[in-house]
Amino acid sequence: MDARAFAERFPQLFHMAEAGSWSSIQRHGLLSTSALLDLFEVRGERRVALEARHRPESVALQHPRHGTAVVRDQKPMDDQGLVRSLGGGLSPADWYRLLNARVFFWVSAERLTRLLGARAYRNKRQTVLTVDTARLLARHEARVLLSPINSGATKPFPAPRGPDTFLPLARYPFAAWDQKRKRREPVVELTVEHSVPDIRELVLRVEDYEAGHPIATP
Repeated sequence: MDARAFAERFPQLFHMAEAGSWSSIQRHGLLSTSALLDLFEVRGERRVALEARHRPESVALQHPRHGTAVVRDQKPMDDQGLVRSLGGGLSPADWYRLLNARVFFWVSAERLTRLLGARAYRNKRQTVLTVDTARLLARHEARVLLSPINSGATKPFPAPRGPDTFLPLARYPFAAWDQKRKRREPVVELTVEHSVPDIRELVLRVEDYEAGHPIATP
C-alpha cells in the first residue's frame, strides 16, 4: 500500500495530548518524549528514569525558558507484561526507549474513544489533535512506522512484540493482517520518529475533551 492508498483508507489520525499543551505544541511542534527531554535539557539519572523505565504517573518538567511540560504516564504497560511479550532479544528498557523516541497517532476514532474512556483518563481533561493523514505522509513518510498493536499497553493481555512490530509503509504486511483480522483494521498506530515540527499546519481540529466528549476548542 502506498501513501495515497493509506490516506484514503485512514484519512484522519488522532493524538491525545496533555490538556493545555496546544500553545506549546504550536511553538515547538509535537514532540516525542525523547525530543521533549532534549528541549528541556533533562540529563543524567533523571533522563534515564523517564526514558528507559516505566512511568506509573505523569511527570511535570520545568525549564527557565520553555516553562512547564508534562511527560505522560504509561499506566497501560508494565515490566512484567513486557517481559512476557517481548521477543528479538529486547529488554523492557529497550522497549521504553523505542516508544519514547516516537510520536504516536491512532488511525481510528474508535481507538481514541476507547483511550478517552479508560479509567485512568476519563475524569481528566485531554486535548485531542485530529490530523490530516495525506498531508502528514507527504511531509514525513520517511520517518513513519506502523504498528498492528497498541504498543504502549500490556494490559489486560500483552500482545507479542519485538524489533519487527514497527514497519515502514512500504514493508507493512497489510494483506496478511487484513486476512488475519477480517473486519478489524490491520493497523493500530502510525508513529513518527522524534517529532512533527510542523504539526500546526497538519491539524484539522484541536479540541478539549472531558468524560470522553468534546467540550471546547483550546
